[in-house]
Amino acid sequence: MRTAIIIALGLLTASLLLRLAPAGQRTLAAGAFTLVWLGVSAWNLRTGMSHGYTFAQELPIHLALFGIPVALAWVLWWRSSH
Repeated sequence: MRTAIIIALGLLTASLLLRLAPAGQRTLAAGAFTLVWLGVSAWNLRTGMSHGYTFAQELPIHLALFGIPVALAWVLWWRSSH
């Protein structure tokens, strides 16, 4: 459930950020979101590992937590620039 909540928060944040960013700043907004979301994902990875999970167990979850919202951000960026 925690994974779904974090992914949903990432999707909501990415869509709001790119919708509210001025057209000329959307590349910067998508890049900034990517970096910030990488930090959020790394924090979640560290938290999972501190609770006894191994890196191998956490990696697929980390990839989904990071990849899905970032992919949405760049798809929204691409759609707004074309």
